[in-house]
Amino acid sequence: MSPDILTKVILPLSLFLIMFGMGLSLKIADFKNVAKSPKAFSIGIIGQMILLPIVAFLIAITLSLPPEIAVGLMIIALAPGGATSNMFTYLSKGDTSLSISLTAVVSVITPFTIPVIAALSMSYFMGNSTEFNLPIAKTIIQLLVITVVPVAIGMFVLSRWSNAAAKMENFLKWFSVLFLMLIIMLIVLKNKDNVLDFFAQAGLATLLLNVLVLILGYQLAKAAKLSHPQAVSIGFEIGIQNGTLALLVAGTLIGNEAMMIPAVTYSLIMFITGAAFGWWMKNSKN
Repeated sequence: MSPDILTKVILPLSLFLIMFGMGLSLKIADFKNVAKSPKAFSIGIIGQMILLPIVAFLIAITLSLPPEIAVGLMIIALAPGGATSNMFTYLSKGDTSLSISLTAVVSVITPFTIPVIAALSMSYFMGNSTEFNLPIAKTIIQLLVITVVPVAIGMFVLSRWSNAAAKMENFLKWFSVLFLMLIIMLIVLKNKDNVLDFFAQAGLATLLLNVLVLILGYQLAKAAKLSHPQAVSIGFEIGIQNGTLALLVAGTLIGNEAMMIPAVTYSLIMFITGAAFGWWMKNSKN
């Protein structure tokens, strides 16, 4: 699996469109809404920014993952939620407003945290034996351009042309989900002879990460005595990550094909586990 026009051109442009679509659904009020449920928001941030990377790190250590696969697992754990987590929350009768607010705020934070923690992960797991590096300042700027800038543009369009924004947002919301599935299919087809090897290397690790954090996120929220809809939202925000962004960081910014493997297997698995978790939440009486 080699980085090519798919990861160098199509992926960044598509992520820009996806983040623009997210911006079309956001108002300044969505950021202010976090003050209405400070405990729920705090639990969501703690779960996503601290619990999730710790779980990924422990899985990588426990399973003795190959260095590049371990870094790839950390990258998917560092990514924010996205349209997929919002979609699952809505379909599972969770607190959609909380889900969108968490996605928005974390998407603004992660351009600063991903480069730092990814660089530390590369240093820890790969040492000085790698030809790949991640310039932190440059990567922060690149992520801001690809993620935060289009969100800001989308919010501006919404504030000026709300009707047009609503039409575009509805299209781009589904585009983000379908595009992720498409790019994963293209990568799988291009590497059809190695798909089983991908899952042999990263399948168990990404399955464990996905399932554990879905459950831990939900249980953390319930332990904090949050409502069931809030707990559902936090479960999905912690458990369903932006696979497109993880692919971009590994394949485009770092340019390491092996680091892309966990994002590929995770993105395939999360639709199944997310649907199962959503079914459980909808039928839960807690």
